Amino acid sequence: MESQQEFVLQSIEEQDIRFIRLWFTDILGHLKSVVVSPAELESAFEEGVGFDGSSVQGFARISEADTIALPDPSTFQLMPFDEEEPEVKAARMFCDIVLPDGQPMFSDPRHILRHQVELAADDGFTPMVSPEIEFYLYTDNGDPAHPILTPTDNGGYFDQASNNVAPKFRRQAMLALESMGVVTEFSHHETAPGQQEIDLRHAEAVTMADSVMTFRYVVRQVARRNDVKATFMPMPYRDAAGSAMHTHLSLFEGSDNAFHDPDDEFSLSETARHFIAGVLAHAPELSVVTNQWPNSYKRIIFGDEAPTAATWGVSNRSALVRVPTYRLTKEESRRVEVRNIDSGCNPYLAFAAVIAAGLKGIKEGYELDDPAEDNISELSRHERRAMGYEDLPRSLDHALRKAEKSELLADILGEHVFEYLLRAKWQEWHRYESQITPWELTNLLDF
Repeated sequence: MESQQEFVLQSIEEQDIRFIRLWFTDILGHLKSVVVSPAELESAFEEGVGFDGSSVQGFARISEADTIALPDPSTFQLMPFDEEEPEVKAARMFCDIVLPDGQPMFSDPRHILRHQVELAADDGFTPMVSPEIEFYLYTDNGDPAHPILTPTDNGGYFDQASNNVAPKFRRQAMLALESMGVVTEFSHHETAPGQQEIDLRHAEAVTMADSVMTFRYVVRQVARRNDVKATFMPMPYRDAAGSAMHTHLSLFEGSDNAFHDPDDEFSLSETARHFIAGVLAHAPELSVVTNQWPNSYKRIIFGDEAPTAATWGVSNRSALVRVPTYRLTKEESRRVEVRNIDSGCNPYLAFAAVIAAGLKGIKEGYELDDPAEDNISELSRHERRAMGYEDLPRSLDHALRKAEKSELLADILGEHVFEYLLRAKWQEWHRYESQITPWELTNLLDF
């Protein structure tokens, strides 16, 4: 750690970096930032930067307000641009949030994920994560009260879109991400006008959650440079596909992929099968984390290829867990793809939830049923039940009722975050329910 700190301090001096942004997230996944000058950074490494934790959603009660942001020097990266003063160099580091006595703050999402990674390590596993992040580019009418969203292009899946307002966007975004140490694999146009996807190369879970937060920041900044906007809202358009964050996971034991079995029909080990079974068994009760907004459930109900039930399949994109069949014989490529997570999640909590569910399946030897071969989204509810498939929650209300009874979610989040998240999300749901929608006015006003 000391050598990393010395590298950071030396880099700041050599590159004439004027400001260092210290990043962390709140419980809902909003990026928070405090800026320090180079002269204060050495002290920040030793003592951290104090702030009022009670003013950050879900962090601390007023009587526990003194909290400290401790910069992680391994996350140091030069910022690729600064719109207001491009000649002034800035860098960023993620922070761990601690208490004045140096103990981890249990409401820090980064700590919650790290704790699950440490539990996996106790069992000999290193979780590796690789998300496919979907989002929309759009322009609007400038009226925040009644926004009209217009997609930036008319493209479809894998199209080289014509009439593209931001033709160089994905290239610029990938270059900016790479400059900040976020390694990308692919980018392409998704199924709907304006919808984009950029895939990140697999990395250890905490590093990947940091990368997702960096991704959102960079994508929005590159969008602004192209005079457009980017949104990670799960379902911004009624008649278009929602934005998912399909997440590929594997567990490694040293250099060996614990999910790979060359003698299995699908190259899946027993460890992988138990992991999948754990994810399926607990997905409904964890939905409040993987799909945290009222809008998230419009994607699950109406979104194209969004999972509606806790099922798994081989190459089946309607299933909650899909087993890709690309390169079946290649050990390092054996993974499972969890498809219910959406682009509006807190990645630290979402990754922690899925890893915890999978590890529970491994520890307790959950059995995996045969893979689903049907298009699950086209089955009626009666048909799904007859086939033994448990439906995922269809609203935040339903998800919260499942979450309230979940011992696993309470264990993952800890008592403070568990209670805060339920309370905050119930308030959000009640505010959502109280809205009088344009549909109601159009159809009922003259009744």
